[in-house]
Amino acid sequence: MKKIVLDDILGFSAYEKVRQEFRQAVIEKKKARRVAVGDKVSLLFENRDTVIFQIQEMLRAERITDLDRIRDEIAVYNELLPNPGELSATMFLEIEDQSHLRDELVKFLGVDEAVSLNVGGESIRAQFEEGRSKEDKVSAVQYVRFRLNEAARQAFIDGARAELLIDHPNYRASAVLSAEQQQSLAADLTD
Repeated sequence: MKKIVLDDILGFSAYEKVRQEFRQAVIEKKKARRVAVGDKVSLLFENRDTVIFQIQEMLRAERITDLDRIRDEIAVYNELLPNPGELSATMFLEIEDQSHLRDELVKFLGVDEAVSLNVGGESIRAQFEEGRSKEDKVSAVQYVRFRLNEAARQAFIDGARAELLIDHPNYRASAVLSAEQQQSLAADLTD
């Protein structure tokens, strides 16, 4: 997938003019890119649109206009984009009771060893970004990649059944991707 460059980002006033329309378009696209795996975990698969939106919103919220700072932010956010043959997602551990957040998150220790994507007879283990989990705590937001071999990539593109699986001692759940979800994500594998 083509990396984001400075020319892809609108200036503050130009973004304000198109923000509502762009925001609605990205929200619609995200619907086909978010997969709930049980009731406490969801994955939002990232692409250029979702990442550009995050950059634009962050620049807006922080009022960043310095070109060097914008380039730095682009470099950071580009890490969310999938490389060739990959799917890349932000995984959310959705804990509703904030008063028990720490206790609930501890139950997810080791989740970085328990997530996979099954497609076309292949099981692809998620590769988690380092530093988001430690021996005694885990972050509620994780960045994951699924590196598909050629057979799995082609099976995914061809519409073979694709299932996300979490097989953790404290949380077991799975989700079969809908045709709409799979079609949206297959585009990432052909970029």
